[in-house]
Amino acid sequence: MATWSNFNFNNSTSPLMEQIIFFHDHTLIILIIITFLVFYIMINLFFNKFINRFLLEEQMIEVIWTILPSITLIFIAIPSLRLLYLLDDLNNPLITLKSIGHQWYWNYEYSDFKNIEFDSYMIPSNDLSMNNFRLLDVDNRIILPMNNHIQIMVTSTDVIHSWTIPSLGVKIDANPGRLNQTS
Repeated sequence: MATWSNFNFNNSTSPLMEQIIFFHDHTLIILIIITFLVFYIMINLFFNKFINRFLLEEQMIEVIWTILPSITLIFIAIPSLRLLYLLDDLNNPLITLKSIGHQWYWNYEYSDFKNIEFDSYMIPSNDLSMNNFRLLDVDNRIILPMNNHIQIMVTSTDVIHSWTIPSLGVKIDANPGRLNQTS
């Protein structure tokens, strides 16, 4: 469970979330290197008294500052495309769950079974027990099998909602009139 002072991701419970965390760390290291390099160059420019009169006529520096950013983008794009492919891969799902977002509650339908449909309301603050989380616990929770492919179809009836399970790396928006799916 995330807390106020926690700047990390939640503990991952799926291989896809582990890959998302690895990609985040990979990109963050690249950004830190770029930031320190730019900071170092700026400090050197402020305190350096040396002048090169041929610097403006040199094409080699233009080649360098064109090639280096493109190589950096390639180092970010290749893991990103691999991760996007893994996240969008939809194998043969065992079960399909349809989530419909309403103004103050969610409606869930298990499409593979007959007449299994229920509403899930948030528990009011004055009805919470000591082990419940305020604004997070509901009266009817969905129950899904572990270690299986599950297709989740999400839509909304009125406004844009966000359906998420952070530890699994699943986040999808529910838009009115549009049916989004994830696995």
